[in-house]
Amino acid sequence: MQDHVCQPGCHHHSGDQPEIQEEFKQGRREFMRDITAGGVLASVASLGISSSALGATASPPKTGAGSGRATHYYVPASDKTVHWGYFSKSLKPLVELESGDFATIETLTHHANDDASLMVKGDAGAESVFYWDSKRKGVNRRGMGPMDHKLGAGGGMGVHICTGPIAIKGAKPGDVLEVRIVDVSLRPSASPEHKGKAFGSNAAANWGFHYGELMEEPKKREVVTIYEMDVSGGRNWARAHYNYRWTPQTDPFGIVHPIIDYPGVPVDHSTISKNYDVLKNIRIPVRPHFGTMGLAPKEADLVNSIPPSYTGGNIDNWRIGKGATMYYPVSVDGGLFSVGDPHASQGDSEMCGTAIECSLTGTFQFILHKQADLAGSSLENLQYPLLETKDEWVLHGFSYANYLAELGAEAQNSIFSKSSLDLALKDAFRKMRHFLMHTQQLSEDEAVSLMSIAVDFGITQVVDGNWGVHAVVNKSLFPAR
Repeated sequence: MQDHVCQPGCHHHSGDQPEIQEEFKQGRREFMRDITAGGVLASVASLGISSSALGATASPPKTGAGSGRATHYYVPASDKTVHWGYFSKSLKPLVELESGDFATIETLTHHANDDASLMVKGDAGAESVFYWDSKRKGVNRRGMGPMDHKLGAGGGMGVHICTGPIAIKGAKPGDVLEVRIVDVSLRPSASPEHKGKAFGSNAAANWGFHYGELMEEPKKREVVTIYEMDVSGGRNWARAHYNYRWTPQTDPFGIVHPIIDYPGVPVDHSTISKNYDVLKNIRIPVRPHFGTMGLAPKEADLVNSIPPSYTGGNIDNWRIGKGATMYYPVSVDGGLFSVGDPHASQGDSEMCGTAIECSLTGTFQFILHKQADLAGSSLENLQYPLLETKDEWVLHGFSYANYLAELGAEAQNSIFSKSSLDLALKDAFRKMRHFLMHTQQLSEDEAVSLMSIAVDFGITQVVDGNWGVHAVVNKSLFPAR
């Protein structure tokens, strides 16, 4: 992460890790190319943020610390910048930002080894993360489980490759961190045969909601479908490339994986049968977003990346993409923001277990709202992840709003057997009631009526242990407010 300049007057800083300098230089070259093309600046303008926010004349942040001079950081994805399968309040931040600063952050899908030739080979950052031979792994711990777990270090108790964490200077518990998603782009395949394309994987897996409801034989089967996207943007839809049934895979350490039970296991393609006659003439809308994004919780040192909670994490809402803003309650000093689980597309519920898991690069702006400044604002007493888009507010309910605190010492194990949509809907209802009463000054009776006639409740996901229901309210309901 070397100094770089994306336009005159913009002050850039970076970490001092020499081992990632070359990766940063490559990322910087690609980022500068995109800036020259106008992509990122156009994205900033589309959010109503002045393009000068990237320069030395940027306006001061809304609240919190900051000199008024926005700094832009570039964080590449490598074995030195990611943590795999967990959030942690003890992780050393890669960099500390001021409120108002920007960061362009690379993210990798943990499913890239489903076809390494398309999503890993030739990509230096991905190769460093997924490296695995008989002696070592590029990133050894994968999950918050024990390092001597029989499946591998971390036990796959948490699966997402998260880039970060990023600290925000002055962030303290009780504050709220606003994260604006300024831009999102697909990570191109490094395969010379597929220049201009990106690829992602969808796994109809053993943890999917569908798994016990299959009709055709064999009924207990896992199927991986590889999808192809156009990086240039000329085609805004994905198409299926091929699919295959998972067969027992032996990892480089000699451990056999009869099912998909540990992240990043390299699939030996000589053991599978590819079916290219799949989903013909079907176009899947590409809507890139980040499935896992949020802050470190305070309740435990290592927290499984799979169940979402009050500081965000694996929410898996396809609306958390370009142009959206997330608000998170800060739980630990610095906030410690991480992002991963990138998706090219997903439907509400993520029914079969995954989305189109596809590596992405995002540009974010971070704005700190200090607790002392929140009184009387819509963010006062915010205790859950809140999504804002141009037209909507989206609140996220979970089976347990804060399962780490509610379920006790065994929370990270018991959450997977205790979730229900009834509980998630009740939590979404309670949060929307509070939101309407607090931000729109409605009575409880008014809020309840409005929720029934104008708020859309949907199933966010049923595969992440702590199931989710989101509540969507359109801003147009309140033209005078």
